Amino acid sequence: MNRRGRLWLLPVTVLVALLLALLPLPAPVQGLRPYWLALVVAYWVIEEPGHAGLGFAFTSGVVADLVTGSLLGEHALRLVVMAFILQRFRAQLRFFPLGQQALAIGGLLLNDRVVAAALHLLLGLPQLPWPYWLAPLVGALLWAPLFLVLDAFRQARRPR
Repeated sequence: MNRRGRLWLLPVTVLVALLLALLPLPAPVQGLRPYWLALVVAYWVIEEPGHAGLGFAFTSGVVADLVTGSLLGEHALRLVVMAFILQRFRAQLRFFPLGQQALAIGGLLLNDRVVAAALHLLLGLPQLPWPYWLAPLVGALLWAPLFLVLDAFRQARRPR
């Protein structure tokens, strides 16, 4: 992939993930919204570790905190924890079939909910309702299609 392709693809995917996070949903399905930004960050940490690491996760998280109006640093902490775990197991995850990757990503998204719940507990903030605990399952189901779409864009930018 040429340098010019990298310059626009990473921020565009983060921007799309942030827009999907802001998209209004009906109240009954609000809790099922996947953590789009975590899915996008996970993809880039796995596929482009030279350009997407802990700094990328932290910056994306701070932007998400500012855009969503959440506690400053909450998304940043959650994404850095996830990126750290992904970096540690990247070599194994890259060669998993997509179904196994989806299970691993689902586990990471569940871990993200645990980190968020612990943070809310420590700060005395209200806990998320139980439907929000189903969102990691939705994220795991969306991992394969999202991975294939992002991979197609990334591969299309490679010089022949």
